[in-house]
Amino acid sequence: MKPALLPWALLLLTTAPGPGPGPTADAQESCSMRCGALDGPCSCHPTCSGLGTCCLDFRDFCLEISPYSGSMMGGKDFVVQHFKTISPTDGSVICRFKESIQTLGHVDSSGQVHCVSPLLYESGRIPFTVSLDNGHSFPRAGTWLAVHPNKVSMMEKSTLVNETRWQYYGTADTSGNLSLTWHVEALPTQTVTIELWGYEEIGMPYSQEWTAKWSYLYPLATHIPNSGSFTFAPKPAPPSYQKWQVGALRIIDSKNYAGQKDVQALWTNDHALAWHLSDNFREDPVAWARTQCQAWEELEEQLPNFLEELPACPCTLAQARADSGRFFTDYGCDIEQGSVCTYHPEAVHCVRSVQASPRYGSGQQCCYSEDGTQLLTADSSSGSTPDRGHDWGAPPFRTPPRVPGMSHWLYDVLSFYYCCLWAPDCPRYMQRRPSNDCRDYRPPHLASAFGDPHFVTFDGTNFTFNGRGEYVLLEAALTDLKVQARAQPGTTSNGTQTRGTGLTAVAVQEGNSDVVEVRLANRTRGLEVLLNQGVLSFAEQSWMDLKGMFLSVAARDRVSIMLASGAGLEVSLLGPFLSVSVLLPEKFRTHTHGLLGTLNGDPTDDFTLRSGRVLPLGTSPRELFLFGADWAVHNASSLLTYDSWFLVHNFLYRPKHDPTFEPLFPGETTLNPSQAQEAAKLCGDDHFCNFDVAATGSLSTGNATRVAYQLHQRRMQSLQPVVSCGWLAPPPNGKKDSNRYLAGSTIYFHCDDGYSLAGAETSTCQADGTWSSPTPKCQPGRSYTVLLGIIFGGLTVVAAVTLVYVLLRHRKGNIHIWGTQP
Repeated sequence: MKPALLPWALLLLTTAPGPGPGPTADAQESCSMRCGALDGPCSCHPTCSGLGTCCLDFRDFCLEISPYSGSMMGGKDFVVQHFKTISPTDGSVICRFKESIQTLGHVDSSGQVHCVSPLLYESGRIPFTVSLDNGHSFPRAGTWLAVHPNKVSMMEKSTLVNETRWQYYGTADTSGNLSLTWHVEALPTQTVTIELWGYEEIGMPYSQEWTAKWSYLYPLATHIPNSGSFTFAPKPAPPSYQKWQVGALRIIDSKNYAGQKDVQALWTNDHALAWHLSDNFREDPVAWARTQCQAWEELEEQLPNFLEELPACPCTLAQARADSGRFFTDYGCDIEQGSVCTYHPEAVHCVRSVQASPRYGSGQQCCYSEDGTQLLTADSSSGSTPDRGHDWGAPPFRTPPRVPGMSHWLYDVLSFYYCCLWAPDCPRYMQRRPSNDCRDYRPPHLASAFGDPHFVTFDGTNFTFNGRGEYVLLEAALTDLKVQARAQPGTTSNGTQTRGTGLTAVAVQEGNSDVVEVRLANRTRGLEVLLNQGVLSFAEQSWMDLKGMFLSVAARDRVSIMLASGAGLEVSLLGPFLSVSVLLPEKFRTHTHGLLGTLNGDPTDDFTLRSGRVLPLGTSPRELFLFGADWAVHNASSLLTYDSWFLVHNFLYRPKHDPTFEPLFPGETTLNPSQAQEAAKLCGDDHFCNFDVAATGSLSTGNATRVAYQLHQRRMQSLQPVVSCGWLAPPPNGKKDSNRYLAGSTIYFHCDDGYSLAGAETSTCQADGTWSSPTPKCQPGRSYTVLLGIIFGGLTVVAAVTLVYVLLRHRKGNIHIWGTQP
């Protein structure tokens, strides 16, 4: 049991006796070294702005910055907002990240303080502090968002012109000049220096000594005009630099010395350094690459088997896209972005496991063809390949193989170049990176709440609960998962309050993870996302790595939360209220409680009270109202934010379930004939839609509910379990005509010329997950089918039938005919 969350709410109340002006200067209180604190006569907590309880110097010490994000490679200049200072002496501004990494900042001519982000080996929210006295004290604090290099906008990095050419340089028909470009305004200086940096991971793999390291190697050009482009003819690097085979270029102001760390810079994408490799590579790139491929295979033999702890792939594209708690779009093959799948050309979409495997930090990849079939490496080089190093990295990051992007490059991508792109030895790679064939995949369980509000439990029970207050949607002691929601009454077009309510905020926490809340924004009526009670901005990034979860905002009206356990939430804005869907993996079976029911496959116990008493499925709407009220949130465990006096007075001071609110119950709704006709036309037999039209008097609200329920039903359909029989091999010296391995699929086998089938010509995937027949053999000799086709071509029907009879007689007697085998 975690400590109660009540103290922060109590402190909020004690520092804020009522609405009104904030504390005066006489309070002698400051936010210096107190950001996030609630104690004292004034507050330094994120909620203080809405309550008017902030210390007067809140913005001077609890920093807002712009931009707030940049590549984990560092070199991004950012400005402290709302704070200016008299220019201190040169070198007196120091920015310290994670209590240990220091970079030099400066004060510009207008008095604004600047910092430069450092080179990091991790992504996510990085705390930093600022000193204006040359490092004697660091009283000011903020947060920097370090992101995966591939998630940085093109404006913020240098571009390798024709990147494929860079990475194939020195192989057949690839030579000449290479070019890179950048946006001049992104690096305000007259002259620049272009450097090569190399990445390596050194030490015994999976030991305490295994470390990641970026190293400055050598300059490509120094003191050249900042024109926005550079072209050069690559030459093999000196032997001392040949061990680096993956890296990136960095462009810096020429006033900095070569290799100077943590200065303002533009980086290229990390890439295979084919263009700087030795003459041996250029003279015979295939032989060189084969040697490297073999060395990689030998290393893999010595490393632990990471495949055993990876999650199974979804069997279909529909499952992969619906299982958003455990899998997320691979940005290298995205159907929403035109399916430009460079490494998987036969695929239209790939997904990656969101969470890295617990022990080895590895990742699963699953790719699908246009018809939704999973692509396997055993059938095609376009098949999905698992990763020893998860491309997105894994907490706690920093050490191999958990460094975002780079560990994946060393152990999975560079080896693909060796074996598949620079040498024709791809089967060797695919043998070490085989696709998962989905036989062990189990779809997650889905529950939803939407509309006025209506609930569909994990076991499929439907009900309506129109309470006003804050309620537990889900609790699961298995991982200490909590999902809570706030419900408020709707309003009609003339501003009067309806007797129906809807969800206006949803909050989630798992274990000691961050707390994320998604709520309706008062001003924009869009979605607002809060992290630990502070409002997040998604102006620069749509993906965030948080403590214990990942967060994605695909659009203004949809937020996805992916938790460490594999559970997932999607919160969207449909009509005037929120719609929330919760996905739980199979391991949560029998471990859930709350308004979304008891996940166990038995709908009869979905209405279980906190006491353990179960209300039967036939319970009346008024009795179900008591069930909902029983799951009101307790102040001591509330995850929701109270950062306005309206919220404090209506939800923190008052009972969590408002006993004075009298809702409209199903069966008590009435519509005039005109409304009833319009509702019937819109809603049909959707009772949720009909109820909401009656409760709110709004067809648009009813339509939003109808759409939300349809989305739930479609996702349920996508997540239906399917049976896979697993990969079935083609016969040696033959082939098969299909790569579909789900129940009901039939595979036909054929032999190459000069061979005949011995065994069944077809095999069908059966409902029990087994194939009806094993793979047949192709034996030397011409097949009867081909032979008879040749013979019958010149015979009459009677003669053909007679010949078949003779041949069958001969076969029965084991007589060999024209080289055929019995």
